[in-house]
Amino acid sequence: MPEFDAKHVLNQRRISAIPKEVLVRLLLAGQTSDMANKVYEYKNCSTCQKALKFLDAKKKTYERIPIVEQPPTAAELKKMLGYLKADGGTFKNLFNTSGQQYRELNISEKIKNGMTEEQAISLLAKNGKLIKRPFLLTENSGTVGFKPDIWSKLVK
Repeated sequence: MPEFDAKHVLNQRRISAIPKEVLVRLLLAGQTSDMANKVYEYKNCSTCQKALKFLDAKKKTYERIPIVEQPPTAAELKKMLGYLKADGGTFKNLFNTSGQQYRELNISEKIKNGMTEEQAISLLAKNGKLIKRPFLLTENSGTVGFKPDIWSKLVK
């Protein structure tokens, strides 16, 4: 049987791919309780790479999720929006405004012409390339983009 550690397990998107006996062993050891940190990232994004290196250097456990293949759900986007609003932001802060698809789909104009919060959430939940990244959700907070001082406060 191959060796698995808690970090390996947490970085797997599908738990079903992990042998049952490994999961049982980790659960009994109490090593799976730190799955509260979710990082939606794009592998070719240098800012995402910096954020992941930051977490690794601080020995933080997180679930790494490819944002293009598996964008955050509408519920997760709404949760993030709540955190952004608490800091004075709006749904516009969820968008990757420097992205090619943002420009191609003319999102800026759509926002100016009255795009609603619900329309934005629906669009973002279907297209991870439109979402500002990295996208960090913790048990009780979240942020988009990478600022080490903010991430230090949010990631337990």
